[in-house]
Amino acid sequence: MTLDIDFVRAQFPAFEQESLKGQAFFENAGGSYTCRPVIDRLTRFYTERKMQPYGPYEASRLGGAEMDEARQRLAAMMGVETDELSFGPSTTQNTYVLANAFRQFMKQGEAIIVTNQDHEANTGPWRRLAEEGIEVREWKIDPQTGHLDPADLENLLDERVRLVCFPHCSNVVGEINPVTEITAIAHAAGAFVCVDGVSYAPHGLPNVGELGPDIYLFSAYKTYGPHQGLMVIRRALGEALPNQAHYFNAGSLYKRFTPAGPDHAQVAASAGMADYFDALAAHHGIGGDAAARGQGVHDLMRGHETALLQPLLDHVSAKNSARLLGPAQAEGRAPTVALALERPGEEVAAELAGEGIMAGGGDFYAVRALEAMGLDAERGVLRLSFVHYTDPSEVEKLIEALDKVI
Repeated sequence: MTLDIDFVRAQFPAFEQESLKGQAFFENAGGSYTCRPVIDRLTRFYTERKMQPYGPYEASRLGGAEMDEARQRLAAMMGVETDELSFGPSTTQNTYVLANAFRQFMKQGEAIIVTNQDHEANTGPWRRLAEEGIEVREWKIDPQTGHLDPADLENLLDERVRLVCFPHCSNVVGEINPVTEITAIAHAAGAFVCVDGVSYAPHGLPNVGELGPDIYLFSAYKTYGPHQGLMVIRRALGEALPNQAHYFNAGSLYKRFTPAGPDHAQVAASAGMADYFDALAAHHGIGGDAAARGQGVHDLMRGHETALLQPLLDHVSAKNSARLLGPAQAEGRAPTVALALERPGEEVAAELAGEGIMAGGGDFYAVRALEAMGLDAERGVLRLSFVHYTDPSEVEKLIEALDKVI
């Protein structure tokens, strides 16, 4: 099945803006454009429902219903129960709350495993548990390829490990890690699993129920939605961890890890993400239940992205002046392409802006990964990232621009 790119782009108001005409957006890993259903729902909430939700009057009742709808529909698409999905201000903040729960849950002498492939949000908070006498073991990437080898994880596991944290894919390496395989290895050793899906979810909403981890985190603002962090915590772990919310919310799984009150408007607007995925499914003839529709849209997005990614990978791989981080084959990675250059990444990104290419340069909070691969984090990398709404002509424009500036 081929993605109808014209239909897709019609769902994003950004492509109608005069101020953005003639510019190709290649820093989607930093935040995607927002789809129209999310914008419409956010506008409606602020204009018609901006009051305390769940009250007895109609506007309040409808506001609460829209918040519940967002949780119910997105959880169903991810193959989990409605109350296993929580909303928070950001993925980084959600991870800090979880780390504090594990700080209270674990005992001195127990261990966790983190990687040096992660964005700092899914490694820094966990590493701080060392202050409480928790042993922190590092699952290291290959310094040449950035690859995480599951065999290396097995060598780190024993009966003292309670948690394994790793990314679905890195925001600079791009390689898609085998979540199901890694989760099975960790579970067999008696450890829980926390997956950072921030860099993967924009390329297709994952079926967390099938993948198997105990925790899965991602950011709505990188997945066509508002600035919220979405967090799946499976019931067995969520009920075992200490409550981090008001004591009277301890009995509600989706509230246990939200210390502050939710952003009513943004939670409600997140239902627009489900609207968008369902619109894609309907337009392309994808049926079935919510999980099946979500999987169909996931595969549709990945197919389009993979076809566009391979020519870009081939082009940059052939350049002696650029080091491609991660795999050179599109099938095994997300379309997040980081290049180590002779000049600072920010400097090259600024030159690309003059060619109508919106890209980014820097360390992207992946300092540990860059340094592990022998790179200067201060010089950073050039990052070129796209998603399913990218048009083939924009990739061609990017390739032409790269020839001018590299």
